[in-house]
Amino acid sequence: MHPIPGTRALRTLEAAGRHLNFTRAADELGLTPAAVSYQIKEIEDQLGLVLFTRTSRSIRPTKAGELVLEASAEALDVLGRAVARARRMERGASQLRVSADAQFAAKWLMRRVDSFREAHPDIELRFDVSSDLRDFEQDDVDVAVRFGAGKYAGLAAHRLFDDVLGPVCSPTLLRSGPPIREPRDLLNYTLAHIEWSRQGITWPNWPMWMAAAGIDDFDDSRTVVFGTSSELLQAALEGSAVVLAESAMVAGDLAEGRLVRPLELSLRLAPEFAYFLVYPQGAADDPRIAAFREWILAEAAKTQA
Repeated sequence: MHPIPGTRALRTLEAAGRHLNFTRAADELGLTPAAVSYQIKEIEDQLGLVLFTRTSRSIRPTKAGELVLEASAEALDVLGRAVARARRMERGASQLRVSADAQFAAKWLMRRVDSFREAHPDIELRFDVSSDLRDFEQDDVDVAVRFGAGKYAGLAAHRLFDDVLGPVCSPTLLRSGPPIREPRDLLNYTLAHIEWSRQGITWPNWPMWMAAAGIDDFDDSRTVVFGTSSELLQAALEGSAVVLAESAMVAGDLAEGRLVRPLELSLRLAPEFAYFLVYPQGAADDPRIAAFREWILAEAAKTQA
């Protein structure tokens, strides 16, 4: 998850070889293209080898470059996995690192985690909040919550809960605007949803919701599309729009009055997709993982109910 000290040159070389473009490699590494080009030239000078042929528009590896690039990628991978194992060994058996995306962590997990700490005071929870998929062999992570189809090679996956999406908004927006008594009244407001599709399945959106509500002349040209649920919920909380949101993710905001449901009609998520607790199959009997698994599945059952 963090660059390993002493590997800057290898990481620059590997990124340049993977992208075959100094600019894209620079963007990934947080450098300038000129700095990447200089580092590559420095490596070539030290090795006495030409690793890339360069034109005004592209780069490509030489035969020697292909060998060195392959070895560089393998070296970084082996070193990264060794460091991850060493970190897990160093922090001992009392700590459990949990990875989850920002929305799930903030809107669901952190609201319930005190009950785990009360039941298991001997286990120290640490959180890796990120939307990036983690490699259990290379990243310092023990368990993760992922949204997907639950098919992950080498990983145990436990479905947490199914969910539905429905309209939510700020009570301030509802008080200041026209009343919402039926689905067509929503046309008086800015509507927002997530744009997401995978494996031929589309995340529920306003055209789908309006069709379910019997409105077949809905014009979605004025809807606002967000790329993440966090951005979408922020728009709702700020009173900018009526949004389609997951029930489990807004339950706390609804209970505490920050959001309200103007209408009850909801759409169910595709049954192929859900939140899953995942971890390496070989770690299933780890007491820390077993305790967390038992706890989170019980909490998920409450959410499902």
